Amino acid sequence: MLYNYKALEQGGAQKSGSIEAVSLEVAIDSLQKRGLIIAAIDPAEKETWLSKLSLGEKVTTKDVVILSRQMATLFNASVSALKIFSLLASEAENQHLRRSLIEITDDLQAGSSISKALGKHPEIFSDFYVNMVKSGEETGKLNETFEYLADHLDRNYEVVSKAKNALIYPAFVIAVFIAVMILMFTVIIPKISVILLDSGQPVPFYTAVVFAFSNFILSYGILILAALLVFGFFFFRFLRTEEGSHTFARFKLSVPYLGTLYKKLYLSVITDNLSTMIISGIPMVRSLEVTANVVGNDVYRNMLEDSVAAVKGGSSLSQSLSQYEEMPAMLIQMVKVGEETGELGSILKTMARFYQREVVNAVDTLVGLIEPVMIVALGLGVGTLLASVLIPIYNIANSAGA
Repeated sequence: MLYNYKALEQGGAQKSGSIEAVSLEVAIDSLQKRGLIIAAIDPAEKETWLSKLSLGEKVTTKDVVILSRQMATLFNASVSALKIFSLLASEAENQHLRRSLIEITDDLQAGSSISKALGKHPEIFSDFYVNMVKSGEETGKLNETFEYLADHLDRNYEVVSKAKNALIYPAFVIAVFIAVMILMFTVIIPKISVILLDSGQPVPFYTAVVFAFSNFILSYGILILAALLVFGFFFFRFLRTEEGSHTFARFKLSVPYLGTLYKKLYLSVITDNLSTMIISGIPMVRSLEVTANVVGNDVYRNMLEDSVAAVKGGSSLSQSLSQYEEMPAMLIQMVKVGEETGELGSILKTMARFYQREVVNAVDTLVGLIEPVMIVALGLGVGTLLASVLIPIYNIANSAGA
């Protein structure tokens, strides 16, 4: 942030100017080191409602990946932690991230550890991230830790974003189709129905059905919309309850094909998180606790929480996971081999790569199936609607010509 200042030099001469610093305290400290006596100092840019609004800007996974890679590079160059966060704060474009990095810099100046300072910003740095950094501090390998974190977040971001992006095109096409159908039934079909009914010609059954549906939409459309809004409100309130969240999590895993995709996605998250933390030297119990919090599905979260209790009681990870049908037998066998050979971290890493490839392949297959099915379904819908309107018009034209 840029600060304007007025100060006195050692000889008593007045001096004014500006200085770039991550915080007011850092700016004052820098000026005092130059031998200046500060008379006044203020931010160059006053905080406005727009700047306050920008502080609510969300920090994306991509932002954290880039930040982690920058930190790894700077730690490799033997730059001090305080200097690293001060530099990154001054370069951050995202205002929320910038403000958080400034606060982290201030905490480091006050003697806090990096992990403790990061832990004060859970909306940016997850429990997984903070625990990894803590492990890096204890082992003295922060540069490798931030490199691990960047790779891990990059892999997760790629897999999750690919799954989400695959659904954007179908959702857009379906939304446009619904909008066009509503326009047809509320604006165009009513006008055509008046013409056809006034002609006195008999209307085919399928055309009468289309007209009846159009009248129903016109008569009760507002009530239907209100009912949908009320249903949506109570549905989302139900999802926010513990029972609703668990029910929806179970439902997602039971949907044909999509359920398999979701299972592979959650398994890739579990294995990748566990492998990264175990390789970094974090204890098994803590690794399971953190992974349970970030897996993103209540069913798997409950499994991992139960596994924590089982491992604390002396059970092995493979034994605790084997009682759940959602856990594939192949994964349990590989975990067992890893426990017996002492290579659990590397085996879980191999399984993580396997499930990530499976997710990517499943998404590609799903997109390949959705597109032709949508084309056929939309074609049938539009064709049926047009035929129900055009055939009676064609009959009227033939009758008039005869």
